[in-house]
Amino acid sequence: MAATHARGSSTSAVTGAVDTWAGSGSGAVDTRAGSGLGSGSGAGTGESVVRSSPGRGRALRLGVLLPLFVLALLPAAFASGGNRRWFGGRGESQRAEAQAAKDDAAAAFYELDTAQRDLRISIETITAVDDSPGARHAVDGFAALGQRIDEVSHAYITAVDAHDLDRDELDGATANRARTELTRAKDELVRVKGELDRFAQGLGPLLDTAETRLARLAPAVERARQALRSASAALDTARDAGLRADDLAARLAALGPELTRLNEGAGRHGVTETLQRADRVLRDAEAVRTEAERLPERAAETSKRLVSLRTRAEALTTRAGAVEPVLSELRRRFSAACWQDLQFVPAQAADSVRKAEEKLTEAAKARDEQRWPDATSLLATARALLNSTDEAVSAAGDRLRRLDAVAKDPQHEIDRARFTVRDAQRLAMTGRNTPDPRHARPLDDAVARLDRAIGTLEGRHPDYWHFLTELEAVRATAARVVEQIREERGAGHHSG
Repeated sequence: MAATHARGSSTSAVTGAVDTWAGSGSGAVDTRAGSGLGSGSGAGTGESVVRSSPGRGRALRLGVLLPLFVLALLPAAFASGGNRRWFGGRGESQRAEAQAAKDDAAAAFYELDTAQRDLRISIETITAVDDSPGARHAVDGFAALGQRIDEVSHAYITAVDAHDLDRDELDGATANRARTELTRAKDELVRVKGELDRFAQGLGPLLDTAETRLARLAPAVERARQALRSASAALDTARDAGLRADDLAARLAALGPELTRLNEGAGRHGVTETLQRADRVLRDAEAVRTEAERLPERAAETSKRLVSLRTRAEALTTRAGAVEPVLSELRRRFSAACWQDLQFVPAQAADSVRKAEEKLTEAAKARDEQRWPDATSLLATARALLNSTDEAVSAAGDRLRRLDAVAKDPQHEIDRARFTVRDAQRLAMTGRNTPDPRHARPLDDAVARLDRAIGTLEGRHPDYWHFLTELEAVRATAARVVEQIREERGAGHHSG
């Protein structure tokens, strides 16, 4: 701009000089003419000179104008470029090198800025879902890198602002200095960019985990919302069928605040908490939906179980009445040790049936009031009472049958016990010259116990029930030894 302004001034000066000269030239001609006319004797001569020689006048003017024009342009030429050469040369080459260094530095600055922006997004992704020590360490590392980026960016901007490479007066030394500083700034930018890239590579596992969790976020929230809608629809269907389902309605209403928080989003509550809430809402809503869909079936099943248990209670009442004759037979034929633990069965059976019927009455009331959990619990209690009663009533008849059998043929039970012990002894001796004491000792004890049990059969009124229980214990001992041997040999086979 300064050179243009100088050239414009010089041109104006030349124009003014020409105009001034032309004015003075005319004056000079006019003076000569006037002079000639004033002398009287030369008037005709002067007029003849001016009019008869116009070519000579023009030549004279050009001869004077050209030198003046050139002289006017010279100061502008020297002022516009300093040492800058008009037609290229070393000065322009140095300017071009400095400009190239500036362009390279600008490219490096842009690449570093882009990489920092991308990495910032990655850090924000990680911190949105992860508050582990590894994530906090990544945040600290990114902050430290940010400080180094600020330092090299400041050095680059300072170098750019310090040198105007478009200035016409730029000399070679300044251009070289600009190139050196810009090259140094570019190298620093590239170095820090390398640190940034290596840091970004180290974030791979954390970023993968964070992106996976973020990818889960929207589907998880949508599934939770859909589960709530499905639960509400199932509840409406149950109500249309005449089922109140108040407990299910209360559970569904309790999920309302959770839905509000889901709608507020992860930006307010955090990704981790939102994912956990979505999973919890999904699980609870699915449970409500499932129970609401099963409610008609559950009501029908409750009524069916109620009828079945009432029928069973009536049957047990009848069977319990038959226990007393069984006990009379036991008392008449066998010693007291064979039946004394059964003598309270009739009373216990009657009491258990009575309690079961009370629970069934309460269950029917709960069913009518559609308190399904209470009805289910009461039915389970009644069923347990009837099961225990059934076992007690059955035990009396089973005792009489077993005692009759052993009284007729005790040898059958003895043979069963001996066969079981001998089978265990053969297994213990397989592949051995002498048995392992851990196996031989309990088997020897079982043989001795069997002999003692056989000895109790002597006498007028033997305790057959004691005899049977002893032989059951002998068979159990032999079975435990067999199981132990097989486990040990199996373990040795696998280890070998």
